[in-house]
Amino acid sequence: MGYAVGEVTAHGLRTTASTLLNESGRWSPDAIERSLAHADTDSVRGTYNRGFYWEEPVAMHQWWSDHLDELRASKPVGGRSEVAAA
Repeated sequence: MGYAVGEVTAHGLRTTASTLLNESGRWSPDAIERSLAHADTDSVRGTYNRGFYWEEPVAMHQWWSDHLDELRASKPVGGRSEVAAA
C-alpha cells in the first residue's frame, strides 16, 4: 500500500474503519463489530448468532469500498490525503 514499516498497523486501519463506520450513522454497532471480526462478549449469543448480519455488512462493505475510492480519487499529487494518513 506504500506505507513504510511501522507507519501503519492493521489495528490502526481497523480503528480508522470502526470510527468512520460508526460516525457515519448508517450501520448498527453489532454489524460493524462483527465485520471487524470482534467476538460477541456473550459467548452463548456469539455461538448461536451466525449470519444474522449478512445483508447489512454486504451493503456496509460496498459503502466502505466506495468511500475509499473517493478518498483515493481526491488524493493530492505527491501525498496522501489527511484521512488516509490518520
